[in-house]
Amino acid sequence: MSTPNPAAVKAWLLDLQSRIVQALEAVDGKPFLADTWERAEGGGGISRLIEEGKVFERGGVNFSHVRGASLPPSAMAARPELAGRAWEAMGVSLVLHPRNPYAPTVHMNVRFFEAVAEGKEPVWWFGGGMDLTPYYGNADDARHFHQVCHDALAPFGADLHPRFKRWCDEYFYLKHRKEARGVGGIFFDDFHELGFDQSFAMLQRVGAAFLDAYLPIVTARKDQPYGERERDFQAYRRGRYVEFNLVWDRGTLFGLQSGGRTEAILMSMPPIVKWRYDWHPAPGSPEAALYADFLPHRDWLAP
Repeated sequence: MSTPNPAAVKAWLLDLQSRIVQALEAVDGKPFLADTWERAEGGGGISRLIEEGKVFERGGVNFSHVRGASLPPSAMAARPELAGRAWEAMGVSLVLHPRNPYAPTVHMNVRFFEAVAEGKEPVWWFGGGMDLTPYYGNADDARHFHQVCHDALAPFGADLHPRFKRWCDEYFYLKHRKEARGVGGIFFDDFHELGFDQSFAMLQRVGAAFLDAYLPIVTARKDQPYGERERDFQAYRRGRYVEFNLVWDRGTLFGLQSGGRTEAILMSMPPIVKWRYDWHPAPGSPEAALYADFLPHRDWLAP
């Protein structure tokens, strides 16, 4: 069992943020803003944001590294062994909302957590994953995204992809709506079972796979013709994204309760959103196909 090395994780996360932003700027043509911030309780981060770009209507690629002397009550309720420990959490989290309704929203996160106390073994783990949220589903896009996720995990055990795929399906599910947020991907948390070195190597593979998973999709869809009907449905479905992040997402809750930077935490919100009372798509419409063919959980890699 190798010793945790937070400095190595931090250096890699900062490099990952830079590489992803550089690639996204090449797709959009507009530079991301950079906003460096500090947290009074300890730590800080770098928010990289784009608004009103040519491709991305809004998006951000955030790095954060925050520390504290004790955890918020919500964290200790689930993990009582963390009581009385100093902690640090670091990660890169991104959400991209393209303007074109045929280009899906995407989320990716890779993170590391450690809690320490004198005379005790450190408690640490990795977490993360990525998931795709289309408004107009495309089976080729869904298969490609899931295949890249599968291939990133394959060197670390054949059981990881089905496990993390199922975890993603269960996590990104709007229980109050009884529907998935999108077509899924992979999700994992509290991961340390391979020891530090191999668990970190797995995280690196997942983070590095993001551009391979998403860039071909957004590049293929960003110039597809659309009209007001598609934009209207996109805004309606974006409402589901807001509902999930504010009601169910543990990362949002932890960030707000631990004194994180609100602007960075709520960077994931889409810029234009609509809600309607008890709305349903017309039977047989492209909008109805999203509900019938893409949101129900399925194995996208099945023959």
